[in-house]
Amino acid sequence: PVRAVRPWQRFPRAAVAAPSLAGFKARLDGALGNLGWWKVLALIAFICIETIMECSPCEGLYFFEFVSCSALVVTGVLLLMFSLNLHTRIPQINWNLTDLVNTGLSTFFFFIASVVLAALNHKTGAEIAAVIFGFLAMAVYAVNTYLAIKKWRMNSRQQNSRQTSDYIRARTESREVEHRPEIQRLDA
Repeated sequence: PVRAVRPWQRFPRAAVAAPSLAGFKARLDGALGNLGWWKVLALIAFICIETIMECSPCEGLYFFEFVSCSALVVTGVLLLMFSLNLHTRIPQINWNLTDLVNTGLSTFFFFIASVVLAALNHKTGAEIAAVIFGFLAMAVYAVNTYLAIKKWRMNSRQQNSRQTSDYIRARTESREVEHRPEIQRLDA
């Protein structure tokens, strides 16, 4: 008789021990939990810009296109890294600060691009929609920047208090000479 376990023995151990789909969904929900799913506004703004067929001064349009596409790609890569838990494999990078810089720069550039496109648009429906979605994306990125600042400050405080407590403990231990036989007092 063929046992049910036998086919699983042919798979590499890493494949069998891989995280479940439920674990992936939990990480994705965590990554999207802080308004990450609203970043889809950048995609909508980009799509609106791509539907424009003609423009005479196109500089504002091209700048808006660059900003929305860049924000979409960078945010998508970070979202993918957080969802797949890949950021834990590179502990040298401060991921909270990386998220803060990404959202802060995206907020700033969406604001500039939306103002420029609003000033230079030709009152077509796609341009008006792109401006609206650009300002909405800017607002959502701004809220996400605020949340990233709070998270970064909280982690910085925890790290500083941990370093301070380590310093105090080490300093206290170095003063307790009686408990350390390898160090002898000079007055003895």
